[in-house]
Amino acid sequence: MTDLINVYCDESCHLERDRQTAMVFGAIWCAEHKRYEISQRIKDIRARHGMPPSFEFKWTKVGQSKLQMYMDLVDYFFDDSDIHFRALVIPDKSIIDHNKFNQIHDDWYYKMYFNMIKVILKPLDSYNIYLDIKDTKSHSKSQKLHDVLCNNAYDFQRNMIRKVQHIRSHEAAQSQLADVLIGALSYKFRGKNTSAAKLSLIERIAQRSGYGLNRSTLYKEEKFNILVWQGREEQ
Repeated sequence: MTDLINVYCDESCHLERDRQTAMVFGAIWCAEHKRYEISQRIKDIRARHGMPPSFEFKWTKVGQSKLQMYMDLVDYFFDDSDIHFRALVIPDKSIIDHNKFNQIHDDWYYKMYFNMIKVILKPLDSYNIYLDIKDTKSHSKSQKLHDVLCNNAYDFQRNMIRKVQHIRSHEAAQSQLADVLIGALSYKFRGKNTSAAKLSLIERIAQRSGYGLNRSTLYKEEKFNILVWQGREEQ
Protein backbone atom coordinates (compact mmCIF):
# COMPACT_ATOMS: atom_id res chain seq x y z
CA MET A 1 0.00 0.00 0.00
CA THR A 2 1.34 3.41 -1.00
CA ASP A 3 1.54 6.15 1.63
CA LEU A 4 1.75 9.88 0.99
CA ILE A 5 4.50 11.35 3.18
CA ASN A 6 5.10 15.00 3.99
CA VAL A 7 8.74 16.03 4.48
CA TYR A 8 9.50 19.39 6.12
CA CYS A 9 13.07 20.55 5.48
CA ASP A 10 15.26 23.29 6.87
CA GLU A 11 18.93 24.13 7.19
CA SER A 12 21.21 26.07 9.52
CA CYS A 13 24.35 28.08 8.68
CA HIS A 14 23.95 27.12 5.03
CA LEU A 15 25.67 30.13 3.49
CA GLU A 16 29.16 29.68 2.07
CA ARG A 17 30.84 32.61 3.86
CA ASP A 18 28.84 33.14 7.04
CA ARG A 19 31.86 32.58 9.34
CA GLN A 20 30.18 29.56 10.96
CA THR A 21 32.12 26.31 11.21
CA ALA A 22 29.27 23.79 11.03
CA MET A 23 26.27 23.45 8.74
CA VAL A 24 23.17 21.28 9.21
CA PHE A 25 20.49 20.08 6.80
CA GLY A 26 17.48 18.42 8.41
CA ALA A 27 13.92 17.21 7.92
CA ILE A 28 10.88 16.14 9.87
CA TRP A 29 8.64 13.65 8.10
CA CYS A 30 5.24 12.12 8.78
CA ALA A 31 2.32 10.57 6.92
CA GLU A 32 0.20 13.24 5.28
CA HIS A 33 -2.96 12.03 7.00
CA LYS A 34 -1.27 12.57 10.38
CA ARG A 35 -0.21 16.17 9.82
CA TYR A 36 -3.31 17.83 11.31
CA GLU A 37 -3.13 15.69 14.45
CA ILE A 38 0.57 16.47 14.89
CA SER A 39 0.01 20.18 14.30
CA GLN A 40 -2.73 20.20 16.93
CA ARG A 41 -0.55 18.46 19.49
CA ILE A 42 2.18 21.07 18.97
CA LYS A 43 -0.39 23.86 19.21
CA ASP A 44 -1.61 22.34 22.48
CA ILE A 45 1.92 22.55 23.93
CA ARG A 46 2.08 26.22 22.98
CA ALA A 47 -1.33 26.95 24.52
CA ARG A 48 -0.58 24.98 27.70
CA HIS A 49 2.35 27.31 28.36
CA GLY A 50 0.34 30.46 27.75
CA MET A 51 1.84 31.34 24.39
CA PRO A 52 -0.38 33.06 21.78
CA PRO A 53 -1.38 31.14 18.62
CA SER A 54 1.02 33.31 16.60
CA PHE A 55 4.07 32.13 18.60
CA GLU A 56 6.58 30.16 16.49
CA PHE A 57 8.84 27.53 17.99
CA LYS A 58 12.38 28.44 16.97
CA TRP A 59 15.80 27.45 18.27
CA THR A 60 16.76 31.11 18.61
CA LYS A 61 13.90 31.60 21.11
CA VAL A 62 15.05 28.88 23.51
CA GLY A 63 15.72 30.46 26.90
CA GLN A 64 15.27 29.76 30.58
CA SER A 65 11.76 31.24 30.74
CA LYS A 66 10.53 28.98 27.92
CA LEU A 67 12.72 25.95 28.62
CA GLN A 68 9.97 23.68 29.99
CA MET A 69 7.82 24.37 26.94
CA TYR A 70 10.67 23.35 24.64
CA MET A 71 11.35 20.30 26.81
CA ASP A 72 7.69 19.34 26.34
CA LEU A 73 8.05 19.80 22.57
CA VAL A 74 11.11 17.52 22.46
CA ASP A 75 9.39 14.93 24.65
CA TYR A 76 6.34 15.00 22.38
CA PHE A 77 8.54 14.35 19.35
CA PHE A 78 10.11 11.28 20.95
CA ASP A 79 6.80 10.01 22.33
CA ASP A 80 4.94 10.15 19.00
CA SER A 81 5.92 7.26 16.73
CA ASP A 82 4.36 9.01 13.71
CA ILE A 83 7.07 11.70 13.51
CA HIS A 84 10.64 11.14 12.31
CA PHE A 85 13.78 13.27 11.99
CA ARG A 86 16.85 13.06 9.76
CA ALA A 87 19.86 15.39 9.73
CA LEU A 88 23.04 15.71 7.73
CA VAL A 89 25.76 17.59 9.60
CA ILE A 90 28.81 19.18 7.98
CA PRO A 91 30.98 19.72 11.08
CA ASP A 92 33.62 21.85 9.36
CA LYS A 93 32.79 23.82 6.22
CA SER A 94 36.47 24.66 5.70
CA ILE A 95 37.10 21.16 4.30
CA ILE A 96 34.73 21.79 1.39
CA ASP A 97 36.79 22.02 -1.82
CA HIS A 98 34.55 23.17 -4.65
CA ASN A 99 37.44 23.65 -7.09
CA LYS A 100 38.59 20.05 -6.71
CA PHE A 101 35.13 18.81 -7.69
CA ASN A 102 34.52 21.47 -10.37
CA GLN A 103 31.41 22.85 -8.74
CA ILE A 104 29.98 25.98 -7.17
CA HIS A 105 28.47 26.19 -3.69
CA ASP A 106 24.90 25.90 -5.03
CA ASP A 107 25.76 22.62 -6.81
CA TRP A 108 27.16 21.20 -3.58
CA TYR A 109 24.12 22.52 -1.66
CA TYR A 110 21.76 20.42 -3.79
CA LYS A 111 23.98 17.35 -3.48
CA MET A 112 23.88 17.65 0.30
CA TYR A 113 20.11 18.11 0.30
CA PHE A 114 19.80 14.97 -1.81
CA ASN A 115 22.11 13.05 0.53
CA MET A 116 19.99 14.13 3.48
CA ILE A 117 16.64 13.27 1.89
CA LYS A 118 17.51 10.06 0.02
CA VAL A 119 17.46 7.89 3.16
CA ILE A 120 13.89 9.03 3.86
CA LEU A 121 12.57 8.00 0.44
CA LYS A 122 11.01 4.60 -0.09
CA PRO A 123 10.15 3.51 -3.65
CA LEU A 124 6.56 2.43 -2.92
CA ASP A 125 5.59 5.70 -1.20
CA SER A 126 5.03 9.18 -2.60
CA TYR A 127 6.23 12.46 -1.15
CA ASN A 128 5.45 16.14 -0.73
CA ILE A 129 8.62 18.00 0.22
CA TYR A 130 8.40 21.42 1.85
CA LEU A 131 11.34 23.81 2.25
CA ASP A 132 11.54 26.83 4.50
CA ILE A 133 11.71 30.08 2.53
CA LYS A 134 15.16 31.64 2.85
CA ASP A 135 15.56 34.27 0.11
CA THR A 136 14.27 35.55 -3.23
CA LYS A 137 15.83 32.58 -5.04
CA SER A 138 13.68 30.10 -3.12
CA HIS A 139 11.39 29.18 -6.01
CA SER A 140 14.21 28.37 -8.43
CA LYS A 141 16.01 26.41 -5.70
CA SER A 142 12.93 24.27 -5.02
CA GLN A 143 12.53 23.49 -8.72
CA LYS A 144 16.21 22.56 -9.03
CA LEU A 145 16.01 20.30 -5.98
CA HIS A 146 12.88 18.64 -7.39
CA ASP A 147 14.78 17.90 -10.62
CA VAL A 148 17.78 16.50 -8.72
CA LEU A 149 15.68 14.26 -6.47
CA CYS A 150 13.54 12.92 -9.32
CA ASN A 151 16.52 12.26 -11.58
CA ASN A 152 18.40 10.38 -8.86
CA ALA A 153 15.29 8.31 -8.05
CA TYR A 154 14.52 7.66 -11.76
CA ASP A 155 11.19 9.31 -11.02
CA PHE A 156 10.87 11.04 -14.38
CA GLN A 157 7.05 11.19 -14.25
CA ARG A 158 7.18 12.63 -10.71
CA ASN A 159 4.91 9.96 -9.32
CA MET A 160 7.12 9.36 -6.30
CA ILE A 161 8.24 12.91 -5.51
CA ARG A 162 5.03 14.78 -6.23
CA LYS A 163 6.14 18.26 -5.33
CA VAL A 164 8.91 20.31 -3.80
CA GLN A 165 7.76 23.72 -2.68
CA HIS A 166 8.63 26.48 -0.24
CA ILE A 167 6.50 27.42 2.72
CA ARG A 168 6.91 29.84 5.60
CA SER A 169 7.64 28.24 8.96
CA HIS A 170 4.53 29.70 10.59
CA GLU A 171 2.44 27.68 8.11
CA ALA A 172 3.56 24.29 9.45
CA ALA A 173 4.22 23.27 13.05
CA GLN A 174 6.39 20.44 11.72
CA SER A 175 8.75 22.99 10.16
CA GLN A 176 9.08 24.69 13.54
CA LEU A 177 9.95 21.37 15.18
CA ALA A 178 12.57 20.78 12.48
CA ASP A 179 14.05 24.22 13.20
CA VAL A 180 14.46 23.37 16.90
CA LEU A 181 16.13 19.98 16.32
CA ILE A 182 18.40 21.32 13.58
CA GLY A 183 19.30 24.31 15.74
CA ALA A 184 20.26 22.01 18.60
CA LEU A 185 22.64 20.03 16.40
CA SER A 186 24.12 23.18 14.91
CA TYR A 187 24.69 24.65 18.38
CA LYS A 188 26.43 21.49 19.56
CA PHE A 189 28.64 21.05 16.50
CA ARG A 190 29.67 24.73 16.57
CA GLY A 191 30.82 24.25 20.16
CA LYS A 192 28.53 26.93 21.58
CA ASN A 193 27.99 27.05 25.33
CA THR A 194 26.67 30.50 26.22
CA SER A 195 23.07 29.41 26.96
CA ALA A 196 22.41 27.06 29.86
CA ALA A 197 18.85 26.57 28.62
CA LYS A 198 20.00 25.50 25.17
CA LEU A 199 22.56 23.12 26.65
CA SER A 200 19.84 21.60 28.84
CA LEU A 201 17.60 21.08 25.82
CA ILE A 202 20.45 19.45 23.89
CA GLU A 203 21.00 17.11 26.83
CA ARG A 204 17.30 16.18 26.82
CA ILE A 205 17.50 15.38 23.08
CA ALA A 206 20.57 13.23 23.70
CA GLN A 207 18.88 11.39 26.56
CA ARG A 208 15.68 10.75 24.65
CA SER A 209 17.41 9.72 21.44
CA GLY A 210 19.96 7.46 23.10
CA TYR A 211 22.74 9.05 21.05
CA GLY A 212 25.53 11.42 22.01
CA LEU A 213 24.70 13.71 19.07
CA ASN A 214 28.37 13.93 18.10
CA ARG A 215 28.54 11.16 15.51
CA SER A 216 26.43 9.38 12.91
CA THR A 217 23.63 7.11 14.04
CA LEU A 218 22.86 3.76 12.49
CA TYR A 219 22.06 4.22 8.79
CA LYS A 220 18.55 2.77 9.15
CA GLU A 221 17.69 4.62 12.36
CA GLU A 222 14.04 5.60 11.86
CA LYS A 223 13.30 8.03 14.69
CA PHE A 224 16.31 10.30 15.07
CA ASN A 225 18.79 9.79 12.24
CA ILE A 226 22.07 11.70 11.94
CA LEU A 227 24.76 11.51 9.27
CA VAL A 228 27.97 13.39 10.06
CA TRP A 229 29.49 14.14 6.66
CA GLN A 230 33.23 13.54 6.37
CA GLY A 231 33.77 14.85 2.86
CA ARG A 232 36.33 12.22 1.93
CA GLU A 233 35.56 11.68 -1.72
CA GLU A 234 32.27 13.01 -3.02
CA GLN A 235 31.54 16.67 -2.56
